[in-house]
Amino acid sequence: MAKKESHAAPKKGGVWKKILLVVLLVLVLAAGGTALFAYNEINGNGKPGAEVTVSIPQGSGVAAIANRLKQAGVIRSSYLFRWYVGYKGAAGKLQYGDFTLQTGAYSYDALIETLSQYAKADTVRLTFPEGTTALSIAQKMEDAGLCSAEDFLREANEGDFSAYKFWQYVPEDKDAPDRFMKCEGYLFPETYEFLKGDTVHNYVATFYAQFDAQITEEMYQKLEEQGMTLNELVTLASFVQEEAGNSQDSNVAQVFRNRLAEGSPYPWLQSNTSSYIQSDADNNYLWNWVAPYYGGWDNIPENILEAYNTYTHKGLTPGAISNPGLAAIRAALSPEPDEEAKDAYFFVTDLKGHYYYAHTLSEHNANCQTAAAVNKTVNS
Repeated sequence: MAKKESHAAPKKGGVWKKILLVVLLVLVLAAGGTALFAYNEINGNGKPGAEVTVSIPQGSGVAAIANRLKQAGVIRSSYLFRWYVGYKGAAGKLQYGDFTLQTGAYSYDALIETLSQYAKADTVRLTFPEGTTALSIAQKMEDAGLCSAEDFLREANEGDFSAYKFWQYVPEDKDAPDRFMKCEGYLFPETYEFLKGDTVHNYVATFYAQFDAQITEEMYQKLEEQGMTLNELVTLASFVQEEAGNSQDSNVAQVFRNRLAEGSPYPWLQSNTSSYIQSDADNNYLWNWVAPYYGGWDNIPENILEAYNTYTHKGLTPGAISNPGLAAIRAALSPEPDEEAKDAYFFVTDLKGHYYYAHTLSEHNANCQTAAAVNKTVNS
């Protein structure tokens, strides 16, 4: 009698083991391929290609530089280049300007060395003093032939600058309907060199990158501790800048903070730097900047006129009235006032630059008479 052949069914475990081995083999090959790619990329083992010009704007971070290099074909991985620059601690060495490079021809070390050398470029050097307004900055950019004032303001107010941390704390227009200009206060005043022919976005980003670098984690922490927003800080700092901008920053900041404190008998800033006063003799944001923008005082929207008249509007204005420097920002955040200003609600200055501080209105009126007497001697 013939024996029946028996065939054992394949074990399921064996099938899964084979699949697992295949998967592991693929992963090993992929890892090997990735490692080989990274090795060749870092060591410049690619084939030299075409010559290209890469423009690096002033204030560009490593991420922005890496993206420009990749777009030009100089590198193949922006992420790997960013990591390598950080690994080498070379972020602070990279310069701005126009660099003539070759695609696929550089090791990362050689590329870092090249980018660390200042590149001569067709640039325009401009200085913006502390307290310069956004409208003035835009006009200066236009006068220098870099871009139109209109284009600069449009980008500064409507562009996407979410790459910078501070931008997330700037209220959107829908949340600040009474604010005059979104960018006011954040265009950091400094001396810059701008590349001719660069994009308007990069011009604006130069200011914003510098502002972003000023606001440290410690400052954000202090804001949180005080229950203060970044917009409130910048707005207060702009008033400090306009009313002082000197050794009196802390004293003036303290007076304003006393007025803004809960339970204050004087909850208005009452600052001539943004008020109802229609006079060319005063440094008045509403008169000198807002009114011309709208084509005259009577054309200022009623809500903006009310919100920026510090004699009737309680608290801070919805936005800054200029672009303050770092000293004014620090003073607004953490003032260190003299004894005479600690509890003061008023101050007045004379033409010799002396500041008089007072706690009561009667004391302030007496100080105003003293200042007026000094002014007579100056004008006589």
